[in-house]
Amino acid sequence: MQCAEDHQTVLVVVQPVGMVPEDHFFRIYKRIISVNQVSIRDSQRLLYIRYRHHYPPENNDWGDFQTHRKVVGLIAVTTCSSAKEWPQTFDRFHGQREVFGATLYDSRLLVFGLQGEIAEQSRTDVAFYPSFDRCEDVEKRVEDFVESIFIVLESKRLDRATDKSGDKIPLLCVPFEKKDFVGLDTDSRHYKKRCQGRMRKHVGDLCLQAGMLQDALVHYHMAVELLRSVNDFLWLGAALEGLCSASVIYHYPGGTAGKSSGRKPSISQAADAGKRHRPGAQEVLIDPGALTTNGISADTSSEIGRTKNCLSPEDIIEKYKEAISYYGKYKNAGVIELEACVKAVRVLAIQKRAMEASEFLQNAVYINLGQLSEEEKIQRYSILSELYELIGFHRKSAFFKRVAAMQCVAPTISEPGWRACYKLLLETLPGYSLSLDPKDFCKGTHRGWAAVQMRLLHELVYASRRMGNPGLSVRHLSFLLQTMLDFLSDQGQSPPLLQEHKAVHTQAHSQLSVSQLLGSIPVKEFSI
Repeated sequence: MQCAEDHQTVLVVVQPVGMVPEDHFFRIYKRIISVNQVSIRDSQRLLYIRYRHHYPPENNDWGDFQTHRKVVGLIAVTTCSSAKEWPQTFDRFHGQREVFGATLYDSRLLVFGLQGEIAEQSRTDVAFYPSFDRCEDVEKRVEDFVESIFIVLESKRLDRATDKSGDKIPLLCVPFEKKDFVGLDTDSRHYKKRCQGRMRKHVGDLCLQAGMLQDALVHYHMAVELLRSVNDFLWLGAALEGLCSASVIYHYPGGTAGKSSGRKPSISQAADAGKRHRPGAQEVLIDPGALTTNGISADTSSEIGRTKNCLSPEDIIEKYKEAISYYGKYKNAGVIELEACVKAVRVLAIQKRAMEASEFLQNAVYINLGQLSEEEKIQRYSILSELYELIGFHRKSAFFKRVAAMQCVAPTISEPGWRACYKLLLETLPGYSLSLDPKDFCKGTHRGWAAVQMRLLHELVYASRRMGNPGLSVRHLSFLLQTMLDFLSDQGQSPPLLQEHKAVHTQAHSQLSVSQLLGSIPVKEFSI
């Protein structure tokens, strides 16, 4: 799930082409994604890269709305053993490019296994390697590829910012809007302002990706003013979110995604970070006279001179709230609204404002995302669990992780994932004050809600049996009886509880695939 600093990244998709062994592909993929930020030569700017090995092409349609959603780079990994196979291999690569062709800035093909005359040719778009074990310069190739993306990005930024078409600025749209603008008066002042505001916001996105933070702030502020004046709420929300993202990047250069972010702030950023958390931080003061006739001025130096600062940490949250309220007006913007909530929660977690973060998460729970696949539902609940854990709401985190576990074996799934369900259920134990070590249970000092704990243990018993490990099932059942006997009803204590397991011969230890060793249970609290 996204975080605020993702707005600063360019998106590169890495995919296998043809028959590539999965372990070999992910070994190369791991090396590629290690190049997640590149210092541009002859410039003091950094370009941040976000990699995905799977990305739905339809998400590309939202690339004008938020440019970090647009696939601008493709790295294909393939195998080719002979010159005879090469034409077909390259055709497959060309077909893969067509999927994202409208938005790609550049692409590369990494070919493994081909040797000879073809492999000796010097090409910028293709790199040949004898094998997956002999590819020492993969990272260097990726860095060169990223620099070529930057060149295209910078040219697009300059083209957009210095548009010479007068008032005829194209109207940027999201997919569901296009039919709404058919037949509108394109010469009206209202329409022109809408075009100007959306383009301002778009240029702000490009500036942020190109490492020009101050310019991005100015463009976002001007976009907010223009879009607010014409009640263009969806794009106003996007401009406000862009403003929040730029401000978050300024205040928290190490990122908001935690250890997984991998962002390395520069020395100057680290030195300045301590100066940024001051209550006097204000919004940019915009001089309306600085606008050109088409509303897109390339020269933002005068406006930057009037800047007091970006949003303060407190204002960031207020603007996120406003942006989310605008997204909520559009049923087709549910995913955008949910992701904005997640980004705000990550910022609040850094600010240690847990109660406010929980309000955002509560709102996220009720966002209607339409028809989701079972996998998407599992992902949604898992993310909610992760975020509640992040703000210290451990029991709430366990609740949503348990919901995700149950979703793995929903009746609508043709092949229920009992192993995944069991693994997720195990991860909920700490949130419900449960430990699988009987030594942690002392007589008369029970912690947590016994009824919920018993329900969870029953689910572990059932899940372990359904995934084909009856010995483990009896292990959990024995643990339940040993630790929860005082809370079981007379019906729960009856022999039928053990009836289905009576033929199973348990071992002293059951080794789990999740690398957790469960010891034996001293059955001393009850008689069988």
